[in-house]
Amino acid sequence: MTAPKSQAVGEPTDPDVDLHVPAQRQQSWRAQGPIVAVVAIGGAIGACARYGASLLWPASAGAFPWTTLCVNAVGCAVIGVFMVIISDVWAAHRLVRPFFGTGVLGGFTTFSTYVVDIQKLVDAGHVRTGLAYLAATVLAALAAVWLAVTATRRVLAWRQG
Repeated sequence: MTAPKSQAVGEPTDPDVDLHVPAQRQQSWRAQGPIVAVVAIGGAIGACARYGASLLWPASAGAFPWTTLCVNAVGCAVIGVFMVIISDVWAAHRLVRPFFGTGVLGGFTTFSTYVVDIQKLVDAGHVRTGLAYLAATVLAALAAVWLAVTATRRVLAWRQG
């Protein structure tokens, strides 16, 4: 019996690969290594951009964290546009999606900071602000990605016809 094999999202499962065999494990690393590298590089770029936004527009302690909310909404909107472009328009290189989607935009959007912000607000006695922020971020992120996908598809349809 073999252990379940790991696979990247969107990658086909290869039933002939056994990661317990050193040669096959090394072959798997050669295939996955470039993906890991572009995600790491993209993540560093996105995280630096997010950090820059927090330096430009810092949030006061106990105040509504507008910068993080805006970063997450903008990042989700860009994800929406990006996914339409690479799925409906452009046959992108296999490393574009992991670099930009997972790396840059994954590093830029910051739902971990969002959770920490909520905890800080609640701990400081700003429970209502924390709950408002909790709901506003989820709604803004979902609305941003939906609006971006819808607008991008409409623009593309308009340009084609």
